Amino acid sequence: MLRSMYSAIAGLKAHQVKLDVTGNNIANVNTVGFKSSQATFEDTLSQLMRNGSAPTGDAGGTNPAQVGLGVKVAGITTNFAQGTQQSTGRATDFMISGDGFFVTKVGNEQLYTRAGSFDYDGSGKIVTPDGAVLQGWMAGATGVDTNGPIGDLTVPFGSAMTPTATTTGAVTGNLASDAATGAEFQTQLQMYDSLGAAHQISFTFTKLAAANEWSVVGRDENGAVVTPDGDAVAAGNQPVTLTFDPVSGKLPLAAQTMTLTPSAAMAASWPGTVSFSMADLAQFGGKTSLAPTNVDGNAMGTLQSIALSGDGTIMGVYSNNKREPIGKLAMASFANPSGLAKAGNSSYRVADNSGQPAIGEANAGGRGSLVAGALEMSNVDLAEEFTGLIVAQRGFQANSRVITSSDEVLQDLVNLKR
Repeated sequence: MLRSMYSAIAGLKAHQVKLDVTGNNIANVNTVGFKSSQATFEDTLSQLMRNGSAPTGDAGGTNPAQVGLGVKVAGITTNFAQGTQQSTGRATDFMISGDGFFVTKVGNEQLYTRAGSFDYDGSGKIVTPDGAVLQGWMAGATGVDTNGPIGDLTVPFGSAMTPTATTTGAVTGNLASDAATGAEFQTQLQMYDSLGAAHQISFTFTKLAAANEWSVVGRDENGAVVTPDGDAVAAGNQPVTLTFDPVSGKLPLAAQTMTLTPSAAMAASWPGTVSFSMADLAQFGGKTSLAPTNVDGNAMGTLQSIALSGDGTIMGVYSNNKREPIGKLAMASFANPSGLAKAGNSSYRVADNSGQPAIGEANAGGRGSLVAGALEMSNVDLAEEFTGLIVAQRGFQANSRVITSSDEVLQDLVNLKR
């Protein structure tokens, strides 16, 4: 009789744990990056009442008679299924789509989390709400080196981008093959000198009397000519002659590149020349349409904000409309994520059965991609949790009835002698 009571007590304890796990899941239904857990039961050792016997020629075999001694919690497993996406629009909210964890650092300890709600601290570091610093690789002179050690990710707001002079560019489009002699078409572009000052350059294309021939001259904002003579027989103030192939409508290879020489007013801060490609310029039927493309160089700019790409690269957005990588987020994957130990604050730490972290880039090595301006919500299914709550409650109730029944039987036994 006492054996049944002890079994029921074990059942009460096990179902109490199941209630605790279910209650924790429900409490975290709106926790960013939370992963639900599930309690699994198994029976304990059984008491052998009678051994079994093997079959013989005269009699059949018998099974052993065993009475169980209760139940115990076999384990509490974490469900790492993907949570739903919630768009926030914040530049520092990141979501992992797929497997993997963000890497953070608190003091000297490295932690891992799926909660991607980050912000800046006073020094520009990207941190979690509890102050853990997001880890990754900062950009150097040659870009982001993901082969080096990871460190704190910092956004250097107010840092300046050095201006660079324009050295290359291109003009693309079409010059109408049926244009009348003397017809002029113009396109304008903006180029920068070595100090980052902008200069407006215009190209004027004029149809010549000869078939398939056009002249082009470039001028700066002051009207000074910046294109050399196309035949290299005179210096400056001469248009370049372009002769298109009558069959293909394209320029011959030798005429596909034009050199611009800064005017006297620009030469002090623009010591070099600019190589301008005409390879994508054509003479086809139809309307004339011209556009400058691939013009390099930039003015000085200051860092204004950041944007995240799917591979974790943090792009700095500068006031001169340029973008430049300033760092890359590090991600970690584990052979057994369920083996991680919960460290609180939606973070995990390495445990004995998790395996060591494999740290690398997003979208590589089994690690998922990143989504900016969104968060991964809890993967708790309320319908499933409430069903589990009912099951756990009934299990607890049934085990308590076993104790009550055992008590009544013992009372009857005591009452036999009165």
